[in-house]
Amino acid sequence: MFGWSIGKNSLLLGAFALVTAGVLAGTYQLTRDKIAEAERAAAAAALLEIVPEDEHDNDLLSDTIKVPEAALEQLGLDRQEAIHLARRDGEVTAAIIPAVAPDGYSGDIRMIVGVNRDGSIAGVRVLTHNETPGLGDKVDLKKSDWILDFTGHSLGSPPRDNWKVKKDGGYFDQFTGATITPRAVVKQVRGVLTFVEEHRDLLFSQVPSDDGATDTTNEAATQ
Repeated sequence: MFGWSIGKNSLLLGAFALVTAGVLAGTYQLTRDKIAEAERAAAAAALLEIVPEDEHDNDLLSDTIKVPEAALEQLGLDRQEAIHLARRDGEVTAAIIPAVAPDGYSGDIRMIVGVNRDGSIAGVRVLTHNETPGLGDKVDLKKSDWILDFTGHSLGSPPRDNWKVKKDGGYFDQFTGATITPRAVVKQVRGVLTFVEEHRDLLFSQVPSDDGATDTTNEAATQ
């Protein structure tokens, strides 16, 4: 009798586990496409904040190349990620590059930096961070327009040596009561500009394939 009770309970638990697994699998299948669509829309919105629709005629999401492995440390990345290319009439006019400032006050600050063909900044957006609310979180456009100050600047404007916050003798403002966060962002944006300077052929000589995406067979993209 006791053995029968244990066996019955085991069967019930097994059936419950199978039903639960089925429900979870069904829910995942139903929501997977919606989640993917929402993620794609969020990514597209961030890219379009930097290079608006009227400034390119290609699909920013699909026209990509990989960050060269040799540049991962320079950009603060731990794996190869996509560089998005903006084009007009087939010519690359801007590249949107992922980067991480690892030395924020509360850790990594993940961002994307758009750089025009002439080396000037099209825009910078912080995607994720853990900075202190009311202080370091001013790198987020939702909290402050500080991040917009990068637009139009290049390694020559201000001069390369002035790519620092004012407290360090540089050009860019820091926040009242917070210097570490803006210092980290300025430093990494400068790092992205240096990357672009060193990889102009990779970024701005990409040939689109027949479907409008980048021809990633370009050998330079994998080096």
